[in-house]
Amino acid sequence: MTLVQLRHFVVLADAGSFVQASSVLFLTQPALTRSIQALEEELGGALFDRLGRRIALTPLGQEVLGRARRLVADADALRHTGKALHAGLTGSLRVGLSSGPGALLSSPLMQHMARHHPRLHLQISRGNTAVLVEELRNQHLDALVVDARSVRPSAELAVSQEFELNAGFLVRPEHPLLQAGGPVGIGDAQAYPIASTPLSDEVARILISRYGPQANPDDMVTLRSDETLSLVDVARHSDAIVLTVSAAAPGLVALPMSPPLAATARFGLVTLAQRQEAPALRILREQLPHWVAALDAPTVA
Repeated sequence: MTLVQLRHFVVLADAGSFVQASSVLFLTQPALTRSIQALEEELGGALFDRLGRRIALTPLGQEVLGRARRLVADADALRHTGKALHAGLTGSLRVGLSSGPGALLSSPLMQHMARHHPRLHLQISRGNTAVLVEELRNQHLDALVVDARSVRPSAELAVSQEFELNAGFLVRPEHPLLQAGGPVGIGDAQAYPIASTPLSDEVARILISRYGPQANPDDMVTLRSDETLSLVDVARHSDAIVLTVSAAAPGLVALPMSPPLAATARFGLVTLAQRQEAPALRILREQLPHWVAALDAPTVA
């Protein structure tokens, strides 16, 4: 078996048809068919079930696909490493950012690349943590910066460079609850819309332990979105209360909750444990502590 055959197999699995895969690979369909058949003969079984013009992976194909992706991705990373050693840092970096890190780090990351590494291709993908982790596992992304509490422990994933940022119930300075003076109970807060991104189970437990069952995010949060900046903007222009990282909401102020929330958001850099890292990932590793230090009242873990 050859790396070329494995690459053909991965592209065909993603495309779902010989017609589309041939177009992507700039091959004729007979040439692609011969490549896949040779791979099937060496592996001792069919990789695809033919369903008219469409195809579907067989159980053997599903087993082989993950390993084939890793081999192809490692070969690509090795090639990029060689180029980086001989011609300076080029290539690409694909980073996934969940809602909070996306609001805080997208601009610093893009600005740094534009100024210091203009030949490097940067791709930022935004989404919720579960979707981004799946994209990382499928090797469509090189690394993530996401809510570390939402990442289920796995030998497949490596979480490093964790950092914590102050979080709380934030409102515009003219909010009626601030004008009343004194501490705010959870019942008082729930008289207004409460906005939040999806919260981890650990954060949900913290809220319930502080304020009781009525603070369960499933019931308490009435405005939910994966876009932190949109939720912050709603709080700036209405009496909505946003539960988020303080650094992501300049101009908003924390409600004096009773009892105090005293909570933080914990973010971390997530990579595949067994995969050779993209050379450009060192830039993110080097710069992340500096960007975190520039945020409002952070604590690095």
